[in-house]
Amino acid sequence: MKRISIIFLLFLTVFTSQLSAKEGMWIPLFLGELNEAQMKEMGMNITAEDIYSINNASLKDAIVIFGRGCTGELISDQGLLLTNHHCGYGQIQSHSSIEHDYLTDGFWAMDKGEELVNPGLTATFLVEMREVTEEVLKGIDEQLDEKKRDELVKDNIKKLKEANAMDNGIDIVIKPFFSGNRYFMFFYEVYKDIRLVGAPPSNIGKFGGDTDNWMWPRHTGDFSLFRIYADENNRPAKYAKDNVPYNPKKHLKISLQGVEKGDFTFVYGYPGTTREYLVSDAVKLITEEENPIKIKMRTIRLDIMKAAQNLDPKVRIQYAGKVASLANGWKKWQGENKGIKRMNAIENKFIKENEMIKWMDENPEMKAKYSDVIPEYRKLYAELSPWTKQYQYYREAGMGIELVSFASRFQNIIEELEKEELDETKIEEMAVKLDKSIASFFKNYYQPIDEAIAVRLLDEYYVGVDTEDLPDYFTFIEKKYKNDFKKYVSYLFEKSIFTQQDDLTSLLAKHDKKFLKTIKKDPAFQFSQSLTNKSEEIKEASEDLTSGLQGLDRAYMQMQMDYQPTEVFYPDANFTMRIAYGQVDGYFPRDGVYYEHFTTLDGIMQKENPDIYDYVVKDQLKKLYQEKDFGAYANKEGQMNVCFAASNHTTGGNSGSPVFNADGHLIGINFDRNWEGTMSDIVYDPDQCRNITLDIRYCLFIIDKFAGAGHLVEEMSLIK
Repeated sequence: MKRISIIFLLFLTVFTSQLSAKEGMWIPLFLGELNEAQMKEMGMNITAEDIYSINNASLKDAIVIFGRGCTGELISDQGLLLTNHHCGYGQIQSHSSIEHDYLTDGFWAMDKGEELVNPGLTATFLVEMREVTEEVLKGIDEQLDEKKRDELVKDNIKKLKEANAMDNGIDIVIKPFFSGNRYFMFFYEVYKDIRLVGAPPSNIGKFGGDTDNWMWPRHTGDFSLFRIYADENNRPAKYAKDNVPYNPKKHLKISLQGVEKGDFTFVYGYPGTTREYLVSDAVKLITEEENPIKIKMRTIRLDIMKAAQNLDPKVRIQYAGKVASLANGWKKWQGENKGIKRMNAIENKFIKENEMIKWMDENPEMKAKYSDVIPEYRKLYAELSPWTKQYQYYREAGMGIELVSFASRFQNIIEELEKEELDETKIEEMAVKLDKSIASFFKNYYQPIDEAIAVRLLDEYYVGVDTEDLPDYFTFIEKKYKNDFKKYVSYLFEKSIFTQQDDLTSLLAKHDKKFLKTIKKDPAFQFSQSLTNKSEEIKEASEDLTSGLQGLDRAYMQMQMDYQPTEVFYPDANFTMRIAYGQVDGYFPRDGVYYEHFTTLDGIMQKENPDIYDYVVKDQLKKLYQEKDFGAYANKEGQMNVCFAASNHTTGGNSGSPVFNADGHLIGINFDRNWEGTMSDIVYDPDQCRNITLDIRYCLFIIDKFAGAGHLVEEMSLIK
């Protein structure tokens, strides 16, 4: 504990110029001690207390976790919520059909009565955060083995939650920071009645599609609007017709003044995961083992899905969300590998590690603490490599077959039905959930796509993994079909009940011995079982290795801090509220080429291609452009700005995050990073890494002038 206290003191009191002003995802609780002075030097006009406060309304009170993986912000005193189009994509798709194709045509509620309900969607507010390192690590001895340490930490966390539990519906979450060297407790308030208010057509909200994803220059109007509803006391409540619009403690003021190069900006939201402090062996495993497998498997799936989408409008809607989800990671990993190679990140980390070894050799106290850390890393990652390969094939190839992945959902109910003492209530609850799952699955399922994908993925799985490491079910395929995967897939899809919605629903309604027997004999379920067994084997074999890595990560994080005692370290992102700050800026993607910091509607017209779905431009938008009817949202030169780039350090989860100017006014919505900077989850390059933001003026222009939904703009507080 003494060593942790020393580091904590350094963390709070030291700020050096060694760290790039543009790098970092900072804990808002410590902005006053760590960041406020530098932020003001860069141009900020507000205070840390304006950004995060426990006692007074602050910007934090207008920012939410949207759903399970994005950020959103409140922009009116009537609960109007702004996030990305791609964050609301699942909800937009769920309300879409051939008759009401909101993905293609957009959706706008012209009054509150037209807003659409979204079961399961939540908006989560942070009430307060506290550091609880001392309480969580109470009784921890450095001599404890990792398993006992983990058990004690979990027990301490459980006690902490119980001691701080409230009867007002506040959720408590405790998370590790700095690889488990510190812990923070978060109090959250979750609202559960969130309704769709507006969304532009996909050829605005998703303009450029997968081609432009992760790219700059960008021209995507990536936004959607929702509204939070509450009970009559402004408290969270499940959907009810008589719920009322939520009145937030704080809603954001919106600036129409735009941005210029060099302007100070900051992003406030919930970045998902970064891994900035990895050793070279870990980065090598990611770039040379994990990413290539994932990229290859998803290329196969995406090619087949997109070809089918191009032939059938219904299939295009059904698979829109799946393609977007798959393509997002697929393209990101390609950029990540390229950036890591360009920065020579693996070798540079290796050099730093050797410097640290030399430092230890010259410092007996440090050598006693850390001499085994780097050698043990080398050993564990070498042992982990083959299991990582197997896991990626299991996940991306085996479970990449929709039919098989769907069948695996029935495992739990089968296990319950096989017990001697049945819990009928539990089985009934499972059946109800599965019944909903069946309807959801078939709504967005097209069997010919899955069959074509299955043939290709099984072939890749068979070739990519050593024979002795394949799931057992491959033995059956070899014996009966001589590894002719096309024949096997025909058998699989012809014989499986999981391709027949009505038959499966009827069988599930009984959930009796016949159901048990039918499912257990089903070829899709049997294959899913074989994959699950392989997954358990991988998990069991690698459990000790990954447990060892947790201890090493914690020691290595502390080791880096001891090695650089005057450096200030920001914690890796872990989907908790963070601040990132930087400046509006362009960049040089390669020799002789410079990208400006902003784009305009001119670029949309230049990209227009009526033959490519991603580049179709609506007639109404073209008319507004030709007439230069931009209203109050044009820039000083009379152009319509669309997006801008800045040097804020962001990652997944920051989608939908508000981007603020120096006065704390909303100037845009973060929605992406540039492809050259996608390696920023692992290594940050201030010259190349840029976050991409939708200019709030384009968002308002689309709402007001394009959609004719000016009543929504009237709810907002505009700074002209």
